[in-house]
Amino acid sequence: MDAGGTDGPRDDRGEGGGVRTALTGLTTRGRSFLAAGIAAAACAYVLGQSDLLRVGLLLGVLPLACATVLYRTRYRVAGSRRLSPERVPAGSEARVHLRVDNVSRMPTGLLMLQDRVPYVLGPRPRFVLDRVEPGGRREVSYRVRSDLRGRYPLGPLQLRLTDPFGLCELTRSFSTHDTLTVIPRVEALPPVRLGGEAKGYGEGRQRSLALAGDDDVIPRGYRHGDDLRRVHWRSTARYGELMVRREEQPQRARCTVLLDTRGLAYEGAGPDSPFEWAVSGAASVLVHMLERGFSVRLVTDTGDSVPGEGTDGFAGSGQGTADAAGLMLDTLAVIDHSDGTDLSPAYEVLRGGGEGLLVAFFGDLDEEQAAVAARMRQRGGGAVAFVLDGGDWAREPADVPGALDRGGDRLRMLREAGWTAVGVPHGATLEELWRLADRERTALAAAGGEGTR
Repeated sequence: MDAGGTDGPRDDRGEGGGVRTALTGLTTRGRSFLAAGIAAAACAYVLGQSDLLRVGLLLGVLPLACATVLYRTRYRVAGSRRLSPERVPAGSEARVHLRVDNVSRMPTGLLMLQDRVPYVLGPRPRFVLDRVEPGGRREVSYRVRSDLRGRYPLGPLQLRLTDPFGLCELTRSFSTHDTLTVIPRVEALPPVRLGGEAKGYGEGRQRSLALAGDDDVIPRGYRHGDDLRRVHWRSTARYGELMVRREEQPQRARCTVLLDTRGLAYEGAGPDSPFEWAVSGAASVLVHMLERGFSVRLVTDTGDSVPGEGTDGFAGSGQGTADAAGLMLDTLAVIDHSDGTDLSPAYEVLRGGGEGLLVAFFGDLDEEQAAVAARMRQRGGGAVAFVLDGGDWAREPADVPGALDRGGDRLRMLREAGWTAVGVPHGATLEELWRLADRERTALAAAGGEGTR
């Protein structure tokens, strides 16, 4: 059976069972025929009736012959599956294409095709194929949909073969399966300036020296292929080896997205829970920043970083934008609540680098955790915090502009530390809050506050 990838079709024929396996496929009708044949043969022997013996043999041999034929032909059917697409946002549909090939020289009988899917994706699909000619194929498809993100296995594919008399049914299961990845919903965000961006090398990029220091004062050693016009003769005479001037290198602006996954910080579950809103918000910001040319990384409250440890810990500069976005969305598709109680591990990760924009999605913050979050704000870049209050989400949706002006103690602590902090009421969209954060930053800058908030 084909796994649905790009490696081309592969057939999975399975291993043979035995005659006992074939006999277990007898239907109620087949077992009744066999029992009637045995009873007729016994009566014919006792009564000495040869005609009754012939009837008994016919009734007994017919289901056995059907089981034998099905047993011998069940290996000559190949199946394949293809997902379109393999990664789908929560709430959207994906289509699964199934194909059955008859690779034998005999036509098949009645086939029932059944695919095994998790209950979250919908009911188990079943299809009836009347007859497949030798070398022929049949293609069917069905749709799956999930409002819950995650990775869901599809398969194995099952074929139920029956004879024309309905006396025997054999179920064949293929061994391979596919995986459907349901990623968080991604919301399109407007291009606002929230800090962490530098001018001079396109939007959202900056230029910096390869290492600290003046170009003419701290040159580097000559490397094969360097332009001889860059040779710095004064340093060459000083060090006794060929030295060249350093050149400016383009460096992408950076953005770190912090996702608070503490289980105690969120209330409720399901697609409309505050935690799912935070996951979807983090996914939207990651994709938005990658599309704007940022190098991004995802950090959780446990200190885990995606894409992980590398040259600088950020993705997007050394790999394609689509690959970086796919890696982080796959991570967010399966992320769950952590058992942590504080944000200190995330603070330890963030305290080392003070460059770039920091966008955080916090759950409920007590006074202690709000103080830890306030210290995450670095001087070298902007910081935006979206704080979700479980109590607000338990009530009816509120009007966004009025609800976000609550000025709670935890929001005030973050703002005093330099954050652009906004509360997230139930029913608000990230696009609204994204624009609101930009307006608050602009208002603070106009009032004489720090412009990078």
